[in-house]
Amino acid sequence: MLQKILSRFSNSNKKIIKYIPYGRQNITRSDIRAVKKILKNKNLTQGEQVPLFESEISRIVNSKYSIAVNSGTSALHIACLALNLQVDDYLWTSPVSFVASANCGLYCQAKIDFVDINISTGLIDIDKLKEKLENSKKIDKLPKILVCVHLAGTSCEMKSIHNLSLEYGFKIIEDASHALGGFYNQMPVGNCKYSDITVFSFHPVKIITTAEGGVATTNNIELFRKMKLLRSHYIEKDKKNFLSDDYGLWTYEQQGLGFNYRMNDIQAALGLSQLKRLSKIVNKRNQILNFYKENLNLDDITFLEIPENIKSSVHLVVILFKKLPNESYKKIFTKLRSLNIGVQLHYFPIHLQPYYKNLGFKEGDFPSSEEYSKRAISIPVFENLKRNEMNYVLKQLKNIYDEFY
Repeated sequence: MLQKILSRFSNSNKKIIKYIPYGRQNITRSDIRAVKKILKNKNLTQGEQVPLFESEISRIVNSKYSIAVNSGTSALHIACLALNLQVDDYLWTSPVSFVASANCGLYCQAKIDFVDINISTGLIDIDKLKEKLENSKKIDKLPKILVCVHLAGTSCEMKSIHNLSLEYGFKIIEDASHALGGFYNQMPVGNCKYSDITVFSFHPVKIITTAEGGVATTNNIELFRKMKLLRSHYIEKDKKNFLSDDYGLWTYEQQGLGFNYRMNDIQAALGLSQLKRLSKIVNKRNQILNFYKENLNLDDITFLEIPENIKSSVHLVVILFKKLPNESYKKIFTKLRSLNIGVQLHYFPIHLQPYYKNLGFKEGDFPSSEEYSKRAISIPVFENLKRNEMNYVLKQLKNIYDEFY
């Protein structure tokens, strides 16, 4: 009887922690007011909000032009098309990314290849890139486009990549889906100083959200014009750019094959509202990362390195376990999920996805990326993550450390 009473008392004092995802949006009252205002407008799409959103993005990242679209994937697609990626061209990217970073090349019927990563940063390894470029030049298989993935919000070493592009003649797309609000060499990511086009994503788990949405930035007016046409059926409405005679006030021209990739005004209004607190969001994410770093202190668990010349937007907080015995990684992952901690792997290597294995890729092709995927776990980070939730995550990580090491 005493044991039952003690058990009840113990259970009643257990603090129940609700599920903590690795990331989620934060929608404020100001965001809701901004969206409600547009819902009462006469234009829900192709109104003034999208151009305003594009202008604000360009101001923040210091680019000349921005094209807002309905997803980061759409932005990658039109970026590849604007750079004239075609059948049998090569697009290279990192294996450690969401599949869209590679799929955008397949949409253009190009060939895909990958550059292995530096495990300590999760970013494209510059030495491996140099070596691959040297070898590919010998067999005439250089890339037309390199998609540089700014994993977790940390910029790749863009100046070095840019210098290699001048030597080997490839174009550069920065996949900065994770990196809005980040800085490289004290310059905002997205300014395109060292690239042709930069792409951002506004999915709900990203730095800011437009529910779904994306944007491509560039300093090249021709790329801007082409992406603008590709976004909306390749329809030209400016009569001074018409290819044929003007037949009347109703006239527009389809001058190529485009898509319906437009962002609507509701999404843009939400994005404009969220952009007002971008710096605050990025600073909060950096504070969360620093709190984790200061309080974990376990020899066999490290964090992805962020070079000194980079301010990360900290889209993800990725921890790396030292090399684990077989099945231990899965057990740790499962254990944390069972404790209501929504850990995730960012990312299982693209080249080992079934679709890409059918294209000829296999285990062993990119060993650093494969090892990374057996050691990396993303832990919760988002704007309104609470201190007690962070402490809970740390406590469970320490318990698991004691169990497995």
